[in-house]
Amino acid sequence: MTRPMIVHRGADYERLQRSIVEKVRRALDIDMHILIAPSSASGLLESCVRCGVARKMTGISNGSFGERWQSIGTANGKAVQKIDVPWGKAVRRGDLQDRLDRDSEAVSIVANESSTGVLNPLPEIVEEARAGQDRLVFVDAVTAAFGVDLGLRALDADAVVFGTQKALALPPGLAIICANDRLLEKAGKVENRGYYFDLLEMKKYADKNLPVTTPPVSLMYALDFQLDRILEEGMANRIRRHRAMGDAVRGWAERRFSLFAEAGYRSDTITVISKGNLDFGRLQRGLNARGIEISAGYGRIKETTFRIGHMGDLTVEEVRDLLAAIDEVVEELT
Repeated sequence: MTRPMIVHRGADYERLQRSIVEKVRRALDIDMHILIAPSSASGLLESCVRCGVARKMTGISNGSFGERWQSIGTANGKAVQKIDVPWGKAVRRGDLQDRLDRDSEAVSIVANESSTGVLNPLPEIVEEARAGQDRLVFVDAVTAAFGVDLGLRALDADAVVFGTQKALALPPGLAIICANDRLLEKAGKVENRGYYFDLLEMKKYADKNLPVTTPPVSLMYALDFQLDRILEEGMANRIRRHRAMGDAVRGWAERRFSLFAEAGYRSDTITVISKGNLDFGRLQRGLNARGIEISAGYGRIKETTFRIGHMGDLTVEEVRDLLAAIDEVVEELT
């Protein structure tokens, strides 16, 4: 990220963006259009709504981030059919059967609901969401991409959105959408797509390996470098490492506390733990004194849970060191 700036309309930049796009496709094993925006991933979630929905969508939620996508739809003037599943439970095929409105044009789903620690079973959700209807399917993969095997080629979702600051282990500031032809064709029929997040405008420039607006070039350099590291590690090895980190945290949490997410659908990138009588503020202060920080609960379960992220470039050894530090602080508090 300390490399000199380059003009974002020049040949050097074109090579940089082309390199990133090729490496994302290789890592995720997809042939989709790769569009990059200088924003958080939330911007591209809004892009899905503005470009892929003319009138009505269905927002599936089993946590705070599913609810956020429902709210994005409403804020953009779309009619939103809300299908809510209890927090801590995975969304299953049965939650959708015979419930999707026939005039719903698209379905949004969060792959890895980081407010609850639930990894949703995407294949059966996508299959049921389409079920004889020509609906688009949008996937929030913010805390799943590059940490969980989403099987995107077989999944055939219409949009998969993520950012740089989670399992890619980079600073925030870039969002990526993997989009297919169905979504772009639909966008051509939707009015009032805006400008900054108009997928067709982004695609027009992306075809020339250029951005619509000025990008954070330093972060583009970092993303290109990080993708090299990911490909060198190998995606299969990266997925196994995330599973091992998740196993370590889950095993520890079940011994010390209890897990919020239902068994069989627990995330490999973040674990949500029911804290019982633990004073999380005091735990966090004790960890901060050791140069460590974890997360409080989120949304409506903020006061009853805490969260441990285990994704990106972390190792199993580092995660075990973290758990040992938590044990030390908890011991001091008792």
